Amino acid sequence: MTDILRQQRQAQLLVLGLLALGAVLVLLGASVGSTGFDSVVQAWRDPVALQILLDIRLPRTLGAWAAGALLGLAGAVAQGLFRNPLADPYLLGSASGASLGVALALVLSGASPFASALLVRWGLTGAAFAGAVLAVLLTLALAQGVQHTLRLLLAGVIVGVVLGAMTSLVMLMDPEVMQSMQAFMLGSTGFVGWSGWGVMVGVWCVCMALAWLLSQVLDGLSLGEATALSLGLPLVQMRLVLVVVLALATGAAVAQTGLIAFVGLAAPHLVRSVVKTTHGRLILLSSLMGGVLLMAADALARWLIAPQELPVGVLTAVLGGGYLLWLMYRSSCGGAVTL
Repeated sequence: MTDILRQQRQAQLLVLGLLALGAVLVLLGASVGSTGFDSVVQAWRDPVALQILLDIRLPRTLGAWAAGALLGLAGAVAQGLFRNPLADPYLLGSASGASLGVALALVLSGASPFASALLVRWGLTGAAFAGAVLAVLLTLALAQGVQHTLRLLLAGVIVGVVLGAMTSLVMLMDPEVMQSMQAFMLGSTGFVGWSGWGVMVGVWCVCMALAWLLSQVLDGLSLGEATALSLGLPLVQMRLVLVVVLALATGAAVAQTGLIAFVGLAAPHLVRSVVKTTHGRLILLSSLMGGVLLMAADALARWLIAPQELPVGVLTAVLGGGYLLWLMYRSSCGGAVTL
């Protein structure tokens, strides 16, 4: 009982710490940009500076949190569902499907620079989301449902490879698409506005509620499928809902920010390195951790070579990959941290 109370207290402290850190990063993100920190200072007396703050920096920073929270949530669900600590949100082919959707949309629209910026953004957002969802549906069809986790996992890998090859073929046939695809494939929060932030927050609320309600299924699966069945859990139906949560959260994040690597994979590992808890708390903590990670990476990407900026997906891949390599090194040296 003492261990359980201690774990609960650690989880509560981590929630408060992540919320406080998130608030600090929102202020930092609102202060970093091509015009420097002056926009924040001048915002109260300069209408242009105020517009930069309210219409560009704040929605971008909060959008980074929402996208990271969705990826962290999806990563925790994926790792629990597949009982694999290396599972990430893109495991069911959603990333490749989103990339193919964007590539096809660019080809069909002619990748015209004269098209309305608003039309292009919403068109590519819809294409990315539709591609991600269709890829997951194709994975479910190939796996013949969600009854067999291994078959679902293999089907996701196959769909990802095939759709990725199709995306490369589209770019090869129409080289003009390649430059437009680069920003999507490297990941960016620069196009997130208030509407995109609102969509992601709405999706996050729905996915968090469903994942929280079904967290007992993930706790049961962690003990083995036979144990979960002995508890009377309807695994097939609940797995299907969890796959829907995974697809919806990943698709919403990818549609707004492109392909951002390692956030969904690293966030649950960071939480587990601090506190051992049930999947209900793990999902919430991983979501908050993902939001903090992406906000920090986005601020760093804008600051390192200002007034230019690095693609945030490249930065998360380098930092996240380095962190996981460090975990593997500690594990191989006999440390307490395991993947």
